[in-house]
Amino acid sequence: MKITHIETYPVTIPVKPERRMISALGQHTVSRYVLVRVLTDTGLEGAGEATVIPRWSGETVWGAQALIDRVLAPELIGQDPENIAEIDRLMDASSIHNWFAKSAIEMACWDLRGKAAGKPVFELLGGAVRPLATRSRYSMGAYEPERAQARARELVAAGFTTIKVKVGRDARADVERVRAVRAAIGPEIALTIDANCGWDVETAIDCVQQLADCQLALVEQPTPDGDYAALARVRRETGVPIMADDICFNLVHAQELVRNDCCDVISVYPGKQGGIRKAKQIVDFAAAHGVACSIGSNLELDVATAAMAHLVAACPNMQVEKYPGDMLGADYHEIRVAKNPVRIEGPITTISDQSGLGVEVDWQLARECRCE
Repeated sequence: MKITHIETYPVTIPVKPERRMISALGQHTVSRYVLVRVLTDTGLEGAGEATVIPRWSGETVWGAQALIDRVLAPELIGQDPENIAEIDRLMDASSIHNWFAKSAIEMACWDLRGKAAGKPVFELLGGAVRPLATRSRYSMGAYEPERAQARARELVAAGFTTIKVKVGRDARADVERVRAVRAAIGPEIALTIDANCGWDVETAIDCVQQLADCQLALVEQPTPDGDYAALARVRRETGVPIMADDICFNLVHAQELVRNDCCDVISVYPGKQGGIRKAKQIVDFAAAHGVACSIGSNLELDVATAAMAHLVAACPNMQVEKYPGDMLGADYHEIRVAKNPVRIEGPITTISDQSGLGVEVDWQLARECRCE
């Protein structure tokens, strides 16, 4: 099997009003992503998705499309999509970083490999080690306290057992918001916070210590990107479990997290890591060093959500039972781009055992949602 064409579909998909995100990175009201279609000489085709947000990874929908069309695709035409390590090597040799753009092509190759074998991707990764239905936490924006309380009560009523609250903006308001949510949900629901690198180390330690009576189950990325010493210090001085996310894109970053005793958990997902294969490398490395992993999110559509769920299903160290992650992004959006969307009901995301990623993109709908 050889790659003959790689097509890109930049799309604009609004986020549902009640699920619009407010975080240390700003507001997210609309998603501008790139869907990728990899075609082959056998007639099989694979789908991928670049979940690009410039404030987060630095990638834009227009840059990702140009990179795929003008740099990556010319290197990959004629290559065997089933040789994913070689696909990765060629992409890395042609450009550095651009994690989400590369992941779109890579996950499409996994989709093709699964379809060619007549197997779901999780089988290609070693087989399912947990059910195909996964419970997620809910990631709630940095709302004003009254809105946060009302939303939290709705989420508990909808069956969520872990609520994540965005912080990292104004420290006083952050603390007030988290306290308001804890008061609304009671003591039995797990409560986590995510600063998205928005606090400095002193602020992070102070806020976490102020929130000691809120019984935080996890503190996600409280300190700036690249500052491993700061992350380690928050973990050491607060004693609260720490999740690393925005600071870890590749295996070297994971090695630094382990070397510096920075975290208890690493948030891993195919888009951020540059693909499923590289994500699994980090998960396996973390397992060998006694660090758990869980699934993170960039508000993915159906294709990338499926890729995430296959990784979770196949990797023992994706400890979503102990540290629930985020796989609800497709349901945050007003439009589903798949003819057979991933099933998301409240906190539960379920993938099928169909071959490949198990998602068929509606390419006509993708054209209609074109991002200009």
